[in-house]
Amino acid sequence: MATIFTRIVNGEIPCHKVAETTDYLAFLDIRPQAKGHTLCIPKREEDYIFDLEDEELAGLMLFAKKVAKALRQVVPCKRIGIAVVGIEVPHAHVHLIPLNAVSDMVFKEPLVIPSDEMAELAAKISALV
Repeated sequence: MATIFTRIVNGEIPCHKVAETTDYLAFLDIRPQAKGHTLCIPKREEDYIFDLEDEELAGLMLFAKKVAKALRQVVPCKRIGIAVVGIEVPHAHVHLIPLNAVSDMVFKEPLVIPSDEMAELAAKISALV
């Protein structure tokens, strides 16, 4: 059965898309830990990030780097943190989270951000990728 991320890639579930290439997709997390919390995924479904082929993993990180640079221009922060947890959805993905303190990288109750604000944020980041 396809993961929720594969269903997003296939257009079955909507998302606030930030960037897309032939092989990768970036979209705002629907359970954000900070404003601008973005997920970068390979379009090919693979459960564990370290089971990706070397070229695919390197490509994902380079894609995430481009997205992180754009995200930092849109969301005021000291850094863009990166996390790979890989437990909540069995599809390799990278979390990009705007940070101002180390304590900002704690997965807790998500922020509630209205859909229109998410759409505006995704468009601003997308314009800079």
